Amino acid sequence: MSLLDSHSAPHPPETGDREERSATLAVLAFPAVVIIGAFVAYLMPDTFTPLKSWISPGLMVIMFCMGLTLTLPDIGTVVKRPWPIFLGVAAQYIVMPLSAVAVAKALNFGPEVAVGLLMLGSVPGGTASNVIAYLAKGDVALSVAMTSVSTLLSPIVTPMLMLYLADAQADVDAGGMTWSLVKTVLIPVGLGLVLRVFFDRFVNMILPVLPWLSIGTIGMVLMVVVALSAEKLAVVGLVVLLGVIIQNLLGYVVGYYAPKLLGQKTAACRTTAIEVSTQNSGLASAMATQFFSPEAAIPGAIAAIWANVSGALYAAIVRRMPIRD
Repeated sequence: MSLLDSHSAPHPPETGDREERSATLAVLAFPAVVIIGAFVAYLMPDTFTPLKSWISPGLMVIMFCMGLTLTLPDIGTVVKRPWPIFLGVAAQYIVMPLSAVAVAKALNFGPEVAVGLLMLGSVPGGTASNVIAYLAKGDVALSVAMTSVSTLLSPIVTPMLMLYLADAQADVDAGGMTWSLVKTVLIPVGLGLVLRVFFDRFVNMILPVLPWLSIGTIGMVLMVVVALSAEKLAVVGLVVLLGVIIQNLLGYVVGYYAPKLLGQKTAACRTTAIEVSTQNSGLASAMATQFFSPEAAIPGAIAAIWANVSGALYAAIVRRMPIRD
């Protein structure tokens, strides 16, 4: 999700500053929010399990907020810079699903957790990747474009990946996944973009609020997911955390060095590493719950915490390194 877009259509400097500060603070606070929420849901699962029906509407709110932050210049970036965007999106939809399969086999995950890790690897870019790219002194416009393209492709690519890579371990309703992603991702994003185009001044006024609305909604979705899988989480939580960490690390390594070997600049390589490794964990959890089981949602719930922690650490390390190209 485009929580921050320093290359969007012009708006008053003070509005951009407020949006930037709000987005940065939100992404840094996000791990604390989800950790506290997950802990509360784990201790009191009966309080949150009745809210299962809120998961899909919650995802629609998150995707609608993403659409509101997009602008026509963001879409234009896709036309102007197709090669680096293609590299990033292709790496994301190749590296993360295949690494999920490899990690699940290496750690001997059960079928439900394995399909959940694959679900995590097959969804589009994460909601905080644009802000992490900014903090890492990456290419923010490229990050926005990659997140947008991977999100818009997800109704086609995600079900295909799940169908071909998970079919041996679980029955995959590819058609149902496609329609679910159209409803919860494509339509809300499109509606948000339309409103941004026609009511740009009003949307600019509320942009600083959107990261917090997204974080609150993601927190609510993950609390329900944790509550639904509380019993299994106590048994497999640590080993799944290890799997999520390995998958995330592979995303950073391949996401950085693959474009580097193909001649991309350092800022673009940093951005690609972030985009490949940072998945839309809330969407992964919700889709796993809807189409598989609460246990399959555990990797996504854990990744919601870890991906933001690792993203903050990555940004803190690389922003101190000079960009000489």
